[in-house]
Amino acid sequence: MNTGHGLILGGLSTVADLDLGIAAYRDTLGLELVELGEVSGELSRAWNCPTNAGSRYAVFRPASGAPCWLRLVEQPHHPDFRPTRSYGWAAFECTVKDVWHWPDRLPKAHFTIVGPPKELSGIEPAFIPMQVLGPGREMLYLNQVLRDMPGSDLPRAQAPIDRIFICVLAAPDRERAVAWYTQRLQLDRGADFTIPYSMINRAFDLSAETLTTLTMISAGRMPVVEVDDYPAQADTRSRHADMLPPGNAVVTLAVRDLASCACTWLAPPARRTGELYEGRLSAVTKGPAGELLELIEIG
Repeated sequence: MNTGHGLILGGLSTVADLDLGIAAYRDTLGLELVELGEVSGELSRAWNCPTNAGSRYAVFRPASGAPCWLRLVEQPHHPDFRPTRSYGWAAFECTVKDVWHWPDRLPKAHFTIVGPPKELSGIEPAFIPMQVLGPGREMLYLNQVLRDMPGSDLPRAQAPIDRIFICVLAAPDRERAVAWYTQRLQLDRGADFTIPYSMINRAFDLSAETLTTLTMISAGRMPVVEVDDYPAQADTRSRHADMLPPGNAVVTLAVRDLASCACTWLAPPARRTGELYEGRLSAVTKGPAGELLELIEIG
């Protein structure tokens, strides 16, 4: 797998109870808890979320040791947040060894199954999908990869639940979002797909036959972002003032260098410590759907 420009280094979600989140991610999913702490004032300002200063956080890594970190930040639940109904980061897709293992092993206190495993009919599938909501109502896709796709290499899991290999973006204007990622971050436009997207159709009470077009953004043959055209009923995500968006809140990507990214930073780039940053230069920008995108310079 490409370990350079465009690699997904992590996804951050918010939870109202960090201890519950640790139980869900470490004890149920089997991810390794590698860091605990409180969000610094400097990092909260980098997100333009100053009220998150002092929020408890946890960092997890797959047992495979893959360079991908899932973070949970504790903040109050927002009563108006409904998953898969608003613009921004909609889901993190993780590669898993055996998707059929999970339906009977997810305590309801930790995860809600919204899409049980199913083999896709009528095509030779590249993966078997499953969708769950976590303790912060964040969406995780647990996908068992079967084979590569014609334009993409999909990673096989080396642990029961392994790295994030696609981040799903809900966009009000798919073409604008695709242009933003390809032009500003020098990523590649992949294939378009028009499908009856069951997750979106259920969320908006649309007929099962309603079609959605999505575009894959990649780095070479490595998928990075799936940009979904969301229906007109979608809206800006409700959030507490000066705090992270609820649910799937931040995606972190590796880039060759920050200077080559045509982005407006929410705060000046800085070197940060910890499992994810390792002293490297990073900065955060707001993407075309209002999403928070963190970029870490890897050289």
